Amino acid sequence: MSNPLLSTFSTPFSTAPFTEILPSHYQPAFIEAIAEAKKEIEAIKLVNLPTFENTVEALEKSGKQLGIISSIFFNLNSAETNDEIQKLAREISPLLTAHANDVLLDQELFQRISQVFEQRANLSLTAEQTTLLEKTYKSFVRNGAQLEKIDADTLRKIDQELAHLSLQFGEHVLAETNKFVHLVDNLSELEGLPQGALDAAAQLAEERGHSDCWAFTLDYPSYIPVMTYAKNRALRKTLFMAFNTKCAKGDDLDNQEIIRQLVTLKQQRAKLLGYESHAHFTLEERMAKSPATVLEFLQSLLEKAKPKAQLEVKEVAALAKNLDQLAVLEKWDFAYYSELLKKEKYALDEELLRPYFSLENVISGVFETASRLFGLRFVANSKIPVYHTEVTAYEVYDRENRFLSVFYADFFPRPGKRNGAWMTSYRGQFKEGNVDHRPHVSIVCNFTKPTKTSPSLLTFNEVTTLFHEFGHALHGMLARGVYESLSGTSVFWDFVELPSQIFENWCYEKECLDLFAHHYQTGEAIPADLVEKIKKAANFQQGYMTLRQLSFALLDMAYHSQNPDQIQDIKAFENEVLKETELLPSVEVTRISTSFSHIFQGGYAAGYYSYKWAEVLDADAFELFLEKGVFDLETSISFEKNILSAGGSEHPSLLYARFRGRDPKPDALLKRSGLVLG
Repeated sequence: MSNPLLSTFSTPFSTAPFTEILPSHYQPAFIEAIAEAKKEIEAIKLVNLPTFENTVEALEKSGKQLGIISSIFFNLNSAETNDEIQKLAREISPLLTAHANDVLLDQELFQRISQVFEQRANLSLTAEQTTLLEKTYKSFVRNGAQLEKIDADTLRKIDQELAHLSLQFGEHVLAETNKFVHLVDNLSELEGLPQGALDAAAQLAEERGHSDCWAFTLDYPSYIPVMTYAKNRALRKTLFMAFNTKCAKGDDLDNQEIIRQLVTLKQQRAKLLGYESHAHFTLEERMAKSPATVLEFLQSLLEKAKPKAQLEVKEVAALAKNLDQLAVLEKWDFAYYSELLKKEKYALDEELLRPYFSLENVISGVFETASRLFGLRFVANSKIPVYHTEVTAYEVYDRENRFLSVFYADFFPRPGKRNGAWMTSYRGQFKEGNVDHRPHVSIVCNFTKPTKTSPSLLTFNEVTTLFHEFGHALHGMLARGVYESLSGTSVFWDFVELPSQIFENWCYEKECLDLFAHHYQTGEAIPADLVEKIKKAANFQQGYMTLRQLSFALLDMAYHSQNPDQIQDIKAFENEVLKETELLPSVEVTRISTSFSHIFQGGYAAGYYSYKWAEVLDADAFELFLEKGVFDLETSISFEKNILSAGGSEHPSLLYARFRGRDPKPDALLKRSGLVLG
């Protein structure tokens, strides 16, 4: 039987043949694809005179099959994994790390690239070609090409161990999340929970073999309603403690030692390559450029946000004391009393919004928003194979009715899917001669599931999350680059959040909400007064939320810019780093770090600040839409051309200035967040 991963995909648009792939196909496919990639590298080294075309472009084009197989496998390891896939990941990851090291430490190949790089001023390259040449050269230099053999061997060992530990970290978080379930058999203990949350909890209990009770897990759609609405303080504390002690219990799923090993190895790697720290290494290829710049940026936001955050916490504490004689406001109390305060201040009940945000309507809305801005059209295609029955695949077409992309949407939590929301791709976009190979893009979320009595009804926060991830997807779908490594979301990580975060802004505009926010039962459009309340409440506790994001960014920077030998006790380290952002009593047994997958499993190490950095860009960019009109065609075309389609073809500062007509200013963000008057 042939291996479908090694055959030409005979599927619509050559999409991944998910239904044909067995776990047993992966390892042989990786081994063969790595061997083929090595042959392609050797062929590059055989050509006598190195040129941009026969060396740099040829290297860019090599390993395409390996890239597609890797995308399929590792995306499924995040969205639809199991014990067998995780075991394979532990076996396959070292093979890929070794192959990457073989390429980047290949002295003969590096010498050829160096020769082309030295001649770059005389090569008449396009801006995109220049970017590719510089990026290729830097990637070799920054990853050990100039090391002596003994140091190169050390680097190989470090990279292997980092890959192994990162996988292990993620496996532990998923296992810890999946094993927790809290059963409640008395309805009186669930006072305050909305009917939709009760129905979902009853359905979850039934699915897990329990009758006449309600089940709660650490998946966001189960956890968040309890923390926000449950009057039962003991229940809130139970779930809070479970959620915030993930992988910190001293058992076989504990991640604390893994964290110490990860940060130590990253520091060793950076030192080996001539950098002061992992943060210095990482930020060299970011808009921010240095840890000092990042810390100065974070500190400036901290100074503006903290006074407002302190007042916000006092306000919540006062309400808790007034309503329930609560002497000390604990972390498991904050969301509950904040929601009561929001209702009191803005007469806005988040649960009253849900009926206007059925998932089906929100999907239609996000598609219509993309249509009005960028002329896109989405057509569901059931013939495109998917990896789970809950996934829907779409064909995407542009203004000229040309095929643009395949788009996968996967919305609900399940045991094989990690928490959170993300965008990814199964195939990147690139051009080969006159052929434009279009991308296959996916968004993966964990939204409120349908129940027996209602469809999936989203919170407003879930609506903004969908728009956020779809903004990333647009960055991928609208890519028009020549080279895959510079296409779509292949940009500096403190720039990549601009398309996602700017797209959230449309959720607050009546002109956009009127397109899709209709009551799922009556079809009634969302009332104007509710839209106004949403806009007025947009700044609610922005000081506190800013401090929360800053705490994550500061913790990330502390792990990756300081001497890790000083990190003996994870909790003590967290307490020291977060003392300026902590406004509620610390809970000794909890840990942020042990399930901080963004920086210890994902690619945000020394990069979590990017969310706040990109907020400056998105607020500044959206201000232009507000001036011209939120669906202004000229502004939309400019944003598509200069930001979304351009990918990483040029430095993001140049691309942004072309769109905005100037460099970004922080004024719009500070005004939007209510941190300054104006």
